[in-house]
Amino acid sequence: MQSMLVNYHEVVAVLLFGIGFATILLHPNLVKKVIGLNVMDTAVCLFLAAKGYIAGRAVPIIVDGVQDVEVYINPIPTGLILTGIVISVSMTAVALALIVNLHKKYRTLDFDEIIRLSKAEEV
Repeated sequence: MQSMLVNYHEVVAVLLFGIGFATILLHPNLVKKVIGLNVMDTAVCLFLAAKGYIAGRAVPIIVDGVQDVEVYINPIPTGLILTGIVISVSMTAVALALIVNLHKKYRTLDFDEIIRLSKAEEV
C-alpha cells in the first residue's frame, strides 16, 4: 500500500488505461471508442512522464557549463511523449474522418449495426 502512495502517478495511469480499455470494449458507439483510445493514449503518456521524472534533477539544458549527467533528467521519455501526442492527434483525425464516412453511408454510429448492414450489402 505504501508503494501505491509513493507511485500514485503510475496507479493513476493504470486506472486511466483500464477506463479507456473498458470504454473500447463495452461501448458500441464508434466515437466513444475513439475517446476510449485517447484516454488510453493519455494514460501511456502520463506513465512515461512519471517514469522519466527524477526528483531533484534539472531539465537537460546546459547552463553555466555544468556537463555532469547526474544533474539532468533523461530527455528521451519527453521526446517519446511528444511523438506519442502527435501520433495520437493524427490517429484521432483519421479515425473521426472514417467515422464520418461510415455515418454518411450507414446512418448509424453503432459498430454492431454497421457490421450487420455491411454483411447485408455483401449478400
